[in-house]
Amino acid sequence: MSWLILIASGVLEAVWATALGRSEGFTRLGASLTFFVALAASMAGLAYAMRELPVGTAYAVWVGIGASLTVAYAMITGTEPASLVKVLLLAGIVVCVVGLKVID
Repeated sequence: MSWLILIASGVLEAVWATALGRSEGFTRLGASLTFFVALAASMAGLAYAMRELPVGTAYAVWVGIGASLTVAYAMITGTEPASLVKVLLLAGIVVCVVGLKVID
């Protein structure tokens, strides 16, 4: 259960990171509200997962999922340029996250 919550929290990290960029310094209400709600839920899920998972592993997985999804979403929507090197590096992060799960 902790792993599922951790994965969901990593997805929410990507949501709040994207919303933060779209909030334009917290001047856009919808994006700002999305940021705060997703941030709170993401942190709560991370804290819950850390009750059973090692702190280092949980944090690395949370950051890896959030960072990978944030960059992937930005490339898909065209707000960040895509390249083969970026895609390969993101795949490397995903492989490392899966590796942490496999050895835990």
